[in-house]
Formats: sequence, C-alpha cells, structure tokens
Amino acid sequence: MIGTTAAAPPAGAAPAPAPPAPPVAPSLPAPTGPYRVGEVPLHLVDRSRPDPWVTGKPSRELMVSVYYPATRTAGHPAAPYMLAGAAAHFDAVTADGYLGLGVPPGRTDWAATVTHAVQGAPVAARRGRLPVLIYSPGLGEPRTWDTTLVEDLASRGYVVVTVDNTYESPEVQFPDGSLATMVTPTDPGAFIDKALAVRVADTRFVLDQLGLLDAGHDPDADGTPLPPGLAGALDLSEVGMFGHSMGGTAAALAMDTDPRIRAGIDMDGNLTEYDGTLMPVAEHGLKDPFLLLGKDGSTDTGPGWQAFRAHTPGWTRQLTLRGSEHASFTDAEALVPQLGLPAATRTGDIGTIAPATAVRTTEAYVSAYFGHWLLGRPGRLLTGPSGRYPAMEFVD
Repeated sequence: MIGTTAAAPPAGAAPAPAPPAPPVAPSLPAPTGPYRVGEVPLHLVDRSRPDPWVTGKPSRELMVSVYYPATRTAGHPAAPYMLAGAAAHFDAVTADGYLGLGVPPGRTDWAATVTHAVQGAPVAARRGRLPVLIYSPGLGEPRTWDTTLVEDLASRGYVVVTVDNTYESPEVQFPDGSLATMVTPTDPGAFIDKALAVRVADTRFVLDQLGLLDAGHDPDADGTPLPPGLAGALDLSEVGMFGHSMGGTAAALAMDTDPRIRAGIDMDGNLTEYDGTLMPVAEHGLKDPFLLLGKDGSTDTGPGWQAFRAHTPGWTRQLTLRGSEHASFTDAEALVPQLGLPAATRTGDIGTIAPATAVRTTEAYVSAYFGHWLLGRPGRLLTGPSGRYPAMEFVD
C-alpha cells in the first residue's frame, strides 16, 4: 500500500544481486579534416561470377560503404557503426572469438557506437574531382573496424570505400536483414590463399561499379538513392588502396594485378604464405608506391617485408608505430580504452602507446602518404622522423 515501508529481508539472507550494468555505447574520435562526412551503404551484385564460397549461389553479393566529404548535413540521420544483426554477431562471436579482444559479450552496444558520418547528405563542392581510396579489413574484421581512419580521410577530401568480402568477413548484414557469416576454414593455408584471390576479384568488381556510379548509374541492387553530387565527383585516375592485416596483403596483391590502383598501404599484413614462403609480390615488388606500416616489437611480417623492399623497383618505406600492437591500426585503439577492461587486457590489445597518439599519428602518416601520391602535395612526413610525431619510427 502507498505509504507503507517494505519489509526487511530475513536475517542472514543473501543480498539481492545488483542489476547488470547497461552496455557501454562508445564513441569514435572526431575527424580532423575541414569537411563533414557523409556515408551511403551499397548492395552490389556481380552477376558475372558465382559466389566462390557457397555452392549454388549464382551471383557474388557484397556490401560496401562509401564515405565522402559532405555538406548540409543537418537533418540527415547518423550513419550506424554496425546494423543490429551484425552488431549482435560481432558481440557474441567476433570481438573475442576472432579478434581476441577479451571483451565479455553484453559489455558493449556496438550498434550504438557513435560515428561522425551522416547518411545521404550532399557531396561538398570543391575544385576538381575526389580521389578514391579502397579499404580492406583484416581477416575476422568487418568493414566498419577502421571507421576512425576512414572518416578522417573522408573529412580531408577523399571518397573512401570500405568492402566486406562476404562469407570471409565475420558478419555481413544485407538490406533485407539477412546475415552472412564467415565459412568455417578447414585448411588455414588454402583458406587464406582463396580469400586473398577472392578479395582481389572483389576489389576489381568494386572499382568497375564505381566507374558506373561516377558515370551516373546507380549500382545499388536495391535502388538506394545516391547522395546528391556523388555521381561525377570521383577521380578514378587517382585510386589508392589500404588495409589492415590480411587487408594490407590484399592491397599489395590488388595493386600487383590492377593498374587502376596507383598507391597502397599495408598496415601490419604479411607478404608471406601461410607456410612461410614468399608471396610472388614479395619476390618482384611493385612499380607503384607502397607503404609498410607495422606494429612494434616481435612480428611475423619480417621476411616478406624485407624481400618486398629489396625487390621493389618503386618507392617504398617501412614505418613502425612505437608501443603499438597489431590492432592499434584499427578502431580497437579508440574503442578498447572505453570498455572498462583490465589493464593487462588493454595493453595486450593495443599496446602501451597512448590511444590518442596512436590514432592521430596513424592518421597523419596515412593522409600524408595519399596526399603526396594522389594529390601531389609535399609529403614531408615521408622523408624522415618528425618531432611532431615521435612515435613513428623509420625502419632502415
């Protein structure tokens, strides 16, 4: 009854358990460029080839996201970090199972992670067309797992296209709500070889679709409207590609086979086969510029990277981010510190470097690299160590 006092629990009774803490909704660092950021997801269908992973699927289907410098963003919805179905699978399977982050399920609301992009805003007017960058994630990583760096590049005037490689990506949610998850590898070496070959084919297809988009055709299989001004804004003569881990490997292999890609970055990805032998690209190098950006300390990239640098006839540099770990080049660097994890887990995930230092240093060097090779800007950061970014070490 109103006004009565609740009875005390019986003496010796165990206290009621505390309600579980609500999941954390972390946020990404704000981009540093002069432009706001727009985003549009595209469902692309390649009817010229069957799906290489699932028998009986007559067409290869991909989900990509296109980020771009935007204007008049007010009134446009925020771009989600992950859709609900993909976020649930990432939380239950990917974060700890594939990526080994040590994040307990239910701790993080990945779908509510705050981004800095909006959907459907017009493309910002600027002089000339926009250079295009393709982002390839690591094995076991979704295309969203480097949104911090992708948004920063878009804010600096690039169109950045992130690609999920269906059935090799941990989770891909399509517009009808269906979720495609990674097939189970049986032979790791064969799986990686096949995955890399499929990624190269997927990259070529995405570039073909971007050509159609730029010519005024909407390549989206479901007819999603393109943002105003996107058609005709892409400079497909200035294309770069970058990726983390196996995505960095894919960038090198795609450059080796597709001359449309003029500059690339491998962020801590091997150039050796699973059995330790050199990949062909490490044996003959690349004629176009390619940057190797690696973690600190012990690494298994050494033999392939050394061979690549010795054999490549084009421009190349190798840099090490001091105090970093393998995941430091992904959104783990920005998100892990917000999740209340034990100090040892956090250090194992992202190293000892200060997260803000890792994020801003990586952004500075990646943007300086693409600015130099695709926009013709002076790439002073690429010539030697910088007092402004002392965490980046040049490897002789």
